[in-house]
Amino acid sequence: MASDGNDWLLLIHQLPTEPAYLRVKVARRLRRIGAVQLKSSVYVLPATDECTEDFRWLMREIAAGGGEATLARTTFLDGIDDQGVRTMFHRERDVEYDEITTAARALDAAEPRAEDVQRLRRRLVEVAGRDFFDAPGRAAAEHAVAAAEGHARGSVADAQAAKTTAIEAPRGATWVTRRHVKVDRLSSAWLIRRFIDPDARFAFVDPASYAHQPGELRFDMFEGEYGHESERCTFETLFARFGLDEPALARVGEVVHDLDCKETRFGHAEAAGVAAMVQGIAAAHERDEDRMAAGLPLFEALYYSFRSGG
Repeated sequence: MASDGNDWLLLIHQLPTEPAYLRVKVARRLRRIGAVQLKSSVYVLPATDECTEDFRWLMREIAAGGGEATLARTTFLDGIDDQGVRTMFHRERDVEYDEITTAARALDAAEPRAEDVQRLRRRLVEVAGRDFFDAPGRAAAEHAVAAAEGHARGSVADAQAAKTTAIEAPRGATWVTRRHVKVDRLSSAWLIRRFIDPDARFAFVDPASYAHQPGELRFDMFEGEYGHESERCTFETLFARFGLDEPALARVGEVVHDLDCKETRFGHAEAAGVAAMVQGIAAAHERDEDRMAAGLPLFEALYYSFRSGG
């Protein structure tokens, strides 16, 4: 998840005093996406497409709560340099990694319950998802959790995706999404072609220069037809909007939700493997068409694993 760190995104926000929960909600979201506080009400992320989308979704939540937010792309010239900002990211992630390492070693020294070890693994996956610059403490945390996992295995609870009134599925539409596809966009593309629009055509665009054309359907794009809605990731939105009522598909959506939203709400054991596979696909393939060719079979296999009771 490394970045060269030469360009940065700054989110500057102003929140109203009421409702009080908005401040808590924004603080939690900033932590989940891995943003670092540079100054009061000023937060920084590396300038990637994914981080841009994370900040834009947060801006929408801030505006809905009556606040104001500005997003800027910048370089640091004086006062702090790139390495200084990366050090801030390392420091925050290492605090989390150290907590995980300590907890894992305590479990390993006792008789760990499987659910406790899996809870720790989910937390590690969550923290690694916002570790943009490979913090030094990650290796120790991985080793400690792996050691604890050697003493316990378990399962996690399932949940069902929310449903809405189904809409008519398109046929042979052009589905547009951001370039450099990863977990939510790959899984959504699989869902579209497999269950919604078998003749779908896909286009991968630079969101900064893309101009929407009539008839195109945008997914996982800011202001697109299908994207994050409330607490749903794009996969879950498509699942709900098109009335796809199947438990195995819902479980795939839960895996995607936790990975894309950087949460551990559902805690499927498969999430860590899916995250590693998607990361490998992204590293191996620069072209989005190649990522699709490699990624769609991954989600097909995950779906059949859940269908067979895996």
